[in-house]
Amino acid sequence: MDKKQKWAPGLEGVLLMLLSHIAAGLEVPLDPKVLEGLPQPPTITLQSPKDYIFDPRDKIVIQCEAKGNPHPSFSWTRNGTNFDGETDSKVVMKPYSGTLEIDISGEKAEAYEGTYQCTASNEHGKALTNNIVIRQSRSPLWSKEKNEAIQVQKGSPLVLHCRPPAGLPPPVIFWMDHNFQRVPLDNRVTQALNGDLYFSNVLPEDTRSNYICYARFYHTQTIQQKDPISVTVLTNNPKGERRPGFMWPIGEMSTKMVLRGETLELECIAEGLPTPEVMWQKDGGRLPSGRTSFHEFKKTLTIIDVNEDDAGDYRCTATNKLGSVHHIIKVTVKAAPFWISAPRNLILAPNETGILTCRVNGNPKPKINWFVNGRSFKDFYEDNGPKVEEDTIILSNVQSGSSAVFQCNASNEFGYLLANAFVSVLAEPPRILTPANKVYLVIMNNPALLHCASFGSPIPAITWFKDGQTNIKNSDPYVIHENGTLEINMAQPMHSGKYTCTATNNLGFKENHVFLEVKEPTRILTQPKYRVVQRGMSALFECRVKHDTSLIINISWLKDNGELPDDQRFEVDDESLTIRDVTEEDAGTYTCITNTILDQDSASAMLTVVEKPDPPTDLELTDQMERSVRLTWIPGDENNSPIQTFLIEYMDMLHQPGVWVNLTEVPGTSTTAQLQLSPYVYYMFRVRAQNDVGYSDPSVPSAQYRTNPSAPDENPTNVKGVGTEPGNLVISWKPLTGFQSNGPGLEYKVMWRQKDVEDDWTSMNVGNNSQLTVTQTPTYVPYEIKVQAFNDYGNGPEPAVVTGFSGEDLPLSPPDGVKVTVPNSTLAEVQWDPVSNPSIRGELKGYRVYYRRVRGQHDSQEEAEQQEQVLTFSGNRTEAMLPDLQPYSVYNVFVTVVNNKGEGPPSPNKTFETPEGVPGPPSFLNTMDHGLDTLTLKWGPPLSNNGHLTGYTLIYHPVNTTNELGPAKKKFFPANVTTITLDSLNASMLYKFYLNAETRKGPGPNITKEAYTAIDTALIQPPVQPGKVPSVGPVFGTVNTSVSEEGPVISWEYFGHQKRLFVEYVVENSEDEWKRESVNGTHSHTIKGLKPGTSYWVRVVARDGADLAVHETTNVLVTVPAVPNRQVDIATQGWFIGLMCAIALLILVLLIVCFIKRNKGGKYPVKEKEDAHQDPEIQPMKEDDGTFGEYSDTEDHKPLKGSRTPSNGTVRRDESDDSLVDYGEGGDGQFNEDGSFIGQYSGKKEKDTHEGNESSEAPSPVNAMNSFV
Repeated sequence: MDKKQKWAPGLEGVLLMLLSHIAAGLEVPLDPKVLEGLPQPPTITLQSPKDYIFDPRDKIVIQCEAKGNPHPSFSWTRNGTNFDGETDSKVVMKPYSGTLEIDISGEKAEAYEGTYQCTASNEHGKALTNNIVIRQSRSPLWSKEKNEAIQVQKGSPLVLHCRPPAGLPPPVIFWMDHNFQRVPLDNRVTQALNGDLYFSNVLPEDTRSNYICYARFYHTQTIQQKDPISVTVLTNNPKGERRPGFMWPIGEMSTKMVLRGETLELECIAEGLPTPEVMWQKDGGRLPSGRTSFHEFKKTLTIIDVNEDDAGDYRCTATNKLGSVHHIIKVTVKAAPFWISAPRNLILAPNETGILTCRVNGNPKPKINWFVNGRSFKDFYEDNGPKVEEDTIILSNVQSGSSAVFQCNASNEFGYLLANAFVSVLAEPPRILTPANKVYLVIMNNPALLHCASFGSPIPAITWFKDGQTNIKNSDPYVIHENGTLEINMAQPMHSGKYTCTATNNLGFKENHVFLEVKEPTRILTQPKYRVVQRGMSALFECRVKHDTSLIINISWLKDNGELPDDQRFEVDDESLTIRDVTEEDAGTYTCITNTILDQDSASAMLTVVEKPDPPTDLELTDQMERSVRLTWIPGDENNSPIQTFLIEYMDMLHQPGVWVNLTEVPGTSTTAQLQLSPYVYYMFRVRAQNDVGYSDPSVPSAQYRTNPSAPDENPTNVKGVGTEPGNLVISWKPLTGFQSNGPGLEYKVMWRQKDVEDDWTSMNVGNNSQLTVTQTPTYVPYEIKVQAFNDYGNGPEPAVVTGFSGEDLPLSPPDGVKVTVPNSTLAEVQWDPVSNPSIRGELKGYRVYYRRVRGQHDSQEEAEQQEQVLTFSGNRTEAMLPDLQPYSVYNVFVTVVNNKGEGPPSPNKTFETPEGVPGPPSFLNTMDHGLDTLTLKWGPPLSNNGHLTGYTLIYHPVNTTNELGPAKKKFFPANVTTITLDSLNASMLYKFYLNAETRKGPGPNITKEAYTAIDTALIQPPVQPGKVPSVGPVFGTVNTSVSEEGPVISWEYFGHQKRLFVEYVVENSEDEWKRESVNGTHSHTIKGLKPGTSYWVRVVARDGADLAVHETTNVLVTVPAVPNRQVDIATQGWFIGLMCAIALLILVLLIVCFIKRNKGGKYPVKEKEDAHQDPEIQPMKEDDGTFGEYSDTEDHKPLKGSRTPSNGTVRRDESDDSLVDYGEGGDGQFNEDGSFIGQYSGKKEKDTHEGNESSEAPSPVNAMNSFV
């Protein structure tokens, strides 16, 4: 750039507003097609770090890469002066690059140390790298010093100094002995940050003659060692316990400075006995979380990535049981310059304005210096340059050719920052870089980003349109970003469509179309569920998916985030995974993953394979006592289902060998049980474990354990005393088992006495039995009973007393005082006096009431075969209700008492009468003598009058065709009337009748009937008109017939109630069955498909639900007209013309086929015909020289029947009107019925064919048609 270039100052506020957008928006695209030919100042893309320490054994590589158009050239300075590498054979600059490679082998590396800077230049400006300080790594030797042997009393503090040589970079320090064994570090022994070794208090085991400090230098990969230090710990005068004190830092306070972004390391090393513990805190604040760590047993505090907030007072506290001590480290945070906003490249159009900003911070505040193309700003522009305001340069009204690279240098005492930013002045029309017609696919409810990457100078304005019409504004749901990208926050199906973006500046206009398709999301509707499956069974995981049908869905399954095992037991279907014959190895987490190219969904479920537990093992009997023993076992594997209980079983080898009995259960968390035992049992035990799947197999039985005999612990149970016959008492019990006997010689002592009588107990010993019968007892009296067990070792406990009764007998007396009360005509209440207990002679079970209908009150004789009814009432009842009695009847009733033995004698018969009730329905209702307006009804009296009949009530309604009831009429008739004729009825009408009988108590239930009146045909049949057939059915009106193009049309009138109507027809004089067509709900019908010119009998029939004809019209003869013979010229019909054209085209195709076949060689029988014509223009051409010659002979000379072409495949113009038959054999050419040509040919096919005379023409299709016709 010309240093005298003028920059017009402008309004600063306006420029800031405008140019901040421009600077941020216009950047050089990376598209090579755009970059090609686009001028660009240099930009540094790669450079070495500011501090470069090299190993003298390696090459020095100082990187400097840059881009620009034209490609930049490179130059270097060292220590501020030009560095010409071309004059040094050891220095090589890479082609098309500024990177230097310096081969220092065999040279003094110090000669190349210094500060290097690279400059990349082209015609549009110069860009500079940082100052790169090149230094050689060094690992100097340890200075010679004599280490005195150290003697120290036990418990004293000790410091072993390392003082390593200063290397570049500093070495790593560690302490070892001669055997290269590290000195163990702990809370008592600590290595400080400077490498010194601190002992808070020494112990005798710290005595060692070879404490050696090692320094490892990273770049040279060398390790150097200090001379060994000998330490001896004396125990003759050990130091006692003491409060802590700090060995480092010294004093109560110290300071520490750290730079922003670096790592802060603070250490406090204390001595004392016992060894102190160190704690850290920050006064007035907290240690920063996430960036703080402790090392060396909390003696070192480390804070990474330090910022200004980390400044302050840090307090370390050393504590033991005797006290504590504090030390405060004041931390200050300084900062080398750091970027707030580095300057960015500017691309401006002519006459535009822009700004460059270089915003930095630091402590102390950095100083900013501007440079242009590597020169100071003032030297470059003198007095006419752009306006500079500290960290901002304002470029006003830029002109073509004023491109340059600006450098911003910000520095303070701790470092510097250098940044390049070019200003390129370009005038470019808009270009859209996004590919045309790109299709964006997005899942519904997700953001959609439609790109419109553009380039131009000035920056093009971007406008979006949808479907070529709607101008999209920057408002919900649309967001238009500064780079032109259109964002739809939550895309919906309605947002699908065509989008157009336009890029416009003052130099031109460009547009591009993209398409958006919004797809349905992929979702797992039915997720796999957690399964607990028993081994050997099947596990099913479902995974039903919903997705956009236009996307290809892929469903896969994982096991424990890996592939499914390669096993045929794993069956993957479209929506499920099935695992057959599950094993323990199949347990794990199964994940269903469904994805499309746009999205995915996944769901997981666990499979737990369970099985019944393994049996317990190692059964052991301990704590063996007379009546108890402790059983211990080891549980087996629970097989993924926790053990809930342990079942302990025993077998009595003495009394029931081979039979295992459940003894007790213990919780699944127990592995031992104290078992209570019985005497005189030979025990063996086993254990079974139970989980949710079931019980395990039994364990191996324990050793046998025998208990000693004793007297019985219990007596028989279920003791009863029941009399089975009058005068006896049977005493029974449930005997003890051998297990319960407790010893040999088991017997029972049975004792009894009459209750409430002061008698002594009568007893009897019973051996191997479970009952005893006592005789000569009173009838049904209570007895007290006891049964006691005893054996050879003594009696059982005192038995309980139970009460039993001696045998019962039939009751002696019937109930007295039987009375009957009749509340209504169907119910009676019977009452009686209870029978006394002595007369019952047993346990009262209840009473039975017997009753029977004798006759009706209007009957003079008793009815035969009336079944007696009985009702049983348990307990001490004295009344009963007799339901469902017949009204107006006479009944007998008696009562008996019942005990366990049976019934007593009956009470005397008691007769009672039921009052009058309503009658039953009439026994029948019939209709007869159907007149035009009359009907006769006949009925029978009720089968049960239930009283004196007073008459009958008749109600009847007319019913229309829709089954709706008309007005009701009611009539009453005396009881002696059972026939009645109704008059004044409507003709041809359905009536519904309701009839009931009545007594003085009221009407009984109805009986119903429906019937029709007859029809007077003279009243409903209209006069016969010409062309109409009269109806003869009683319910059919006029029947009309006519004929349409589709067939005969039948219409009628129907007054009946049937809804199933049919039109039936049959051919006249035919014995065929009548055909029918349903016509429900209509009054006319067209019969289609009848044969023209044929007569048919037709009728209309009404049928009932059983398909029986109820009403029908007379048969009507209908003739279907024949199809008229239209005399028209067939040649004028379109279908005929089309057919002829098709035939002509087919013949033409056949002629061409024959022509092709002929030219392929062979001798045809038409040769003689051609010889007769002797037309020189129709001669075959020889194959070798193209002259005319004869046809070649073949072995087959069969005639071509029906041939329609000459042998050379052509027809002469002057002979085109001849009949094609002339060319055939005998003129017998034929066509099939479909118009295809029939012909046969023979001949040997030749390799090549030749066409005939060029002047000949193809056969005329008109002549072909003439020959055919």
